[in-house]
Amino acid sequence: MRRRKTQSKTEILNALKTAKSALSHEMLQSELGESMDRATIYRVLNRFCEDGQVHKIVGDDGKQYFALCLNCDTAGEEHNHNHFHFRCIECGKVECLQDEIDIQLPKGYRAERLNGLISGLCDNCS
Repeated sequence: MRRRKTQSKTEILNALKTAKSALSHEMLQSELGESMDRATIYRVLNRFCEDGQVHKIVGDDGKQYFALCLNCDTAGEEHNHNHFHFRCIECGKVECLQDEIDIQLPKGYRAERLNGLISGLCDNCS
């Protein structure tokens, strides 16, 4: 479905494009200032997730973070982002890990999709 391009969508998309890591709703609202209300930001972010432009990362801190989908597989009807994420407990940065992580599943199990979060210290904080 083709969606209308609005100023709100453009501003949020530009903020996500220039971000060095995934952003929470609060981070986006802080960056955008008073130009946009909370409900609009939530609505646009959820629409971006539905459309496969952005994926949602649920942090171990309970917050939702949003990252632009750059290398995600969008083939088929369901959008997948089969990679892990890392959240730094010191600086709060949340980023996609593109390197493959080897997970040993019990015999007879087969992974189809994965979505995981690792928390610790990033390369700048460790």
